[in-house]
Amino acid sequence: MQAQTEERRKLVLDTLKLAEKYEHVCHVLNFDLETICPPAAMEEQGDLIAYFEAEGFRLTKAPAFQEAAEYLYAHRDELDEADRVMADQLHRTYLHTRNITPEKMKEFSEVRNRAYVRWIEAKQASDFERFAPSLEDIVRIQREEVALRDQEDPAAPVPSVYDRLLDDYERGMTTEQLDACFEACKRRLIPLLDKIRKSTVRIRTDFLSRPVTDDAQARMARRMLEVLHFDFSRGNFTTTEHPFTDWLGRNDTRLTTHYHPDAFLSSIYSIIHESGHAFFEMLQPEEDRDHYITGGKTMGMHESVSRFYENLIGRSEAFIHLLYPMVCEIFPEAMEGVSERELYEAVNLVQPSLIRTEADEFTYTFHIIIRYEIEKLLMSGEIRTEDVPALWKAKYREYLGIEPVDDREGCLQDVHWSFGMGYFPTYALGNMYNAMYYKRIKAEMDLDGAVAAGDFASVNAWMADNVFRRGNRLTPAEWIREITGRDFTPDDYLDYLEEKYTDLYKL
Repeated sequence: MQAQTEERRKLVLDTLKLAEKYEHVCHVLNFDLETICPPAAMEEQGDLIAYFEAEGFRLTKAPAFQEAAEYLYAHRDELDEADRVMADQLHRTYLHTRNITPEKMKEFSEVRNRAYVRWIEAKQASDFERFAPSLEDIVRIQREEVALRDQEDPAAPVPSVYDRLLDDYERGMTTEQLDACFEACKRRLIPLLDKIRKSTVRIRTDFLSRPVTDDAQARMARRMLEVLHFDFSRGNFTTTEHPFTDWLGRNDTRLTTHYHPDAFLSSIYSIIHESGHAFFEMLQPEEDRDHYITGGKTMGMHESVSRFYENLIGRSEAFIHLLYPMVCEIFPEAMEGVSERELYEAVNLVQPSLIRTEADEFTYTFHIIIRYEIEKLLMSGEIRTEDVPALWKAKYREYLGIEPVDDREGCLQDVHWSFGMGYFPTYALGNMYNAMYYKRIKAEMDLDGAVAAGDFASVNAWMADNVFRRGNRLTPAEWIREITGRDFTPDDYLDYLEEKYTDLYKL
């Protein structure tokens, strides 16, 4: 490496190290905001987050840093892979933010933090009108952010606003590709859902609503994390309104869940889902942390892992064999008279429902399609924010034959719109990615045997070597091809659902 390149490389790394400290502070404050911050202090806390975000961003706006980062990008052939990925990521960020000042960044952050507070208030009151002005602000600032960007390829056609937002969460994905994926889902899943509804198989569910205390659910959540080999020396968990995972620092990954007294399975599968996100962060290569490229993985990659643990493992017969004695021990009253087979069938019940996070594995994709279609219409201006509740109800009737009675169980149920559009499709893409690498892991190890025996050390090691290791360095298309040897397709996911639920419902 030439001396000039090394000098600039050192300046970039030193600046990123300092910027990471501001980011760390923001993560700590945000975790507090979403867990134990008193309601009256939330807006003030949000303003504090916005201040530190802007100050960290200011470091990367310094002319010396931007010159050094762009120099590295222009001299990528002198760099090793980790430095090259860092230069690529910084260049992409540069194009996205070159025309955004720290003051404008602070404004955007304040809008999002206020939107989160308004969402909490609106959801608790089940009143969309309280959130609608904030949603309008979110749509406005996202359009503004996109308008201020420089294109990576100035000669290419200008994508739609929504395509560019989608690309933020899932690099390279387009609405054209997603439309085709979701049409395939509708074509194959809607007729199968009709057959399931007509099946004579009756699955027992009465025990699922038996009351379970928060204390018992907290003990179960800890037991689950211990079984999954979560490292409590580098992470912990608590509760919040809408479960999430945050990676505050190199050795600080935190999960959250929510306890429902009449739905004990909810917290179990919430903690399994969030543990997948945690493992992706905790088990990534140290070299990636040292080069500040850990943000390279996409949300589709991330959701593939969380939903791999939650569904492909967590709803398997092998996992239920492992789980059954634990729930009988910790929830004895709820599980009285319930067999292992009845528990397996109950966690795989297909029943159209209103709440996405509680949706069964089969109908889940329809929840994502509904949000995706509404997001596209909002960002294109074809509908107004005040149209959302009615359109939400109409789409639930169309796809699932049910309709929310209020905004809380309707369009206010998810936190995501308080920080922007474009995220929701990654949940469905995650299901499609993990169905592809599920085939490979089953071919290379006795996955069911390992899961039934509680050998998650082996499962996590396979995931680290094959799924996590290159996630920060590849586009999703490159990543899934490297893992599976095949191009992305929704077919494996649809095949998996057809095979599993045809058997379960004896179709």
